[in-house]
Amino acid sequence: MTPAPEYANSEILIASLYRTIGSFDLPDAPLISEGRVPANGRDLDRTIAANRDRGRKPGNAALDGESLHTLLHHVLESPKLPNQSTKRFLQVTPLVGETASFSGSARLTGNPWPAGALVRQMIWLGSANATAAQDIWSRLFYALAVHDDDDVFARFLRDEISAWTGSPWGKAIAAPDGEEACCLPPGELDGLSSPARQFCQDLDAVVTAKSVMTRRQWTSLLEALVRVAAVGHVAWVCEVHRQAWECVRRALGGEELPDDLRAAIYPRHFGYLTYGMDAVSELKDRTSTYLSARLGLNAVLWCLDECGATFPGKLSSAASFAALCKLVKDNRAALSSASRIIEDLLDREARTLLLRKGVGSNVMEFARHALYQRQVANPILRGYDQGYVLRKRGPAKSSPWICAPGPVAILMLVHCSLAKLSGPRSVHRLAQHMAAYGIFVDHRKIDSNELGAQLRMLGLVLDSPDAESGMLLVPPFPQAQPGREVSWL
Repeated sequence: MTPAPEYANSEILIASLYRTIGSFDLPDAPLISEGRVPANGRDLDRTIAANRDRGRKPGNAALDGESLHTLLHHVLESPKLPNQSTKRFLQVTPLVGETASFSGSARLTGNPWPAGALVRQMIWLGSANATAAQDIWSRLFYALAVHDDDDVFARFLRDEISAWTGSPWGKAIAAPDGEEACCLPPGELDGLSSPARQFCQDLDAVVTAKSVMTRRQWTSLLEALVRVAAVGHVAWVCEVHRQAWECVRRALGGEELPDDLRAAIYPRHFGYLTYGMDAVSELKDRTSTYLSARLGLNAVLWCLDECGATFPGKLSSAASFAALCKLVKDNRAALSSASRIIEDLLDREARTLLLRKGVGSNVMEFARHALYQRQVANPILRGYDQGYVLRKRGPAKSSPWICAPGPVAILMLVHCSLAKLSGPRSVHRLAQHMAAYGIFVDHRKIDSNELGAQLRMLGLVLDSPDAESGMLLVPPFPQAQPGREVSWL
């Protein structure tokens, strides 16, 4: 799982994506590190404070210090969490790339994790090859940039913030190399689905829709897609680890395994959330089994190394796991103590496996904050987040979190589910699309549950006696024509 996820909400994912995909027009460091972002925010706040009382501004800026303070701390303000209410730091909505130079890091101190690198990894793992991945990466970079045909507010923000920070964004695309651009072998997922693959397909539909909405609306749509796909991808990776460890464990027991392990390692039907049901326990189970699988795999690899049968290469495909299983089976006698060692490690690391510390705790923190509806310190901003996937069942603090996507998430899912299709589709199509991200919903119950009510309220369905559940999906952005050929140059 690279990079290892930690705390991040949807806006941090987008802000970090800006820093990962594009460079700033700076002579000394065109790529701003995650750890530098909070310091840049403090520097900008000090610059604004020094100019507020004197009414001064940079020569190419339109706003004075007082007006820019109002813009950043009120108009563009992103709500802080309840435990951040007393902390002073600059946090704004990532509408344009220029805001990423001073806002949107995962932590205010230390060395925050590069959340944007997770999105990049999803694109490379979800693409057929490196060329296709680079094409998607380039299209996304072009869409994130503000051009002359963007709305006037986006162009104003781009020019005004870059005038005050001296850090225009988007000078050049940042292309990954080496381990950062790792694709699966050709044909590895043929006949199988994964959240990363679905994300690459849906990204084109969201990018194409940019021309028919404002920058704020489009950014919200992109955030909703990234948060659904990112957590789905992490949960899928957890499941792949579990099934890969099961294959190795069977080899350790002397069982016969097929030469092609793709069907045994990659889940054919993947799901980790059920609409309307409690979600936290399932997320915990997925993460805990991932840690157990990692512990088992690492223990077996170390035992092989100690008995002089070191596994060559990397475990990066079904073929490599098949080679590992063969090596384990051939050295069963030397690995006789491996099972006892693994049991001892499981007992010793019980606190880690219960997600109370370490990697598992960080993964849960990521999943919660990416999927939960944002809990805010300022009650006036409680309706700020509408692209969530999980919300509280009731107003009480102890109320459980259930899977019930918000309006923006539903708009995104309907739009992407109808991409590259002609003619009407029933709500069964929406259920299939949600299942690609690991979210199960019974299409026969949509007509009578809360999802059906939301679809009707948003004008996304037509009632039809000939359709399944009596509902046909309506494209939310018919002018966008998802899937058409678009020239980016």
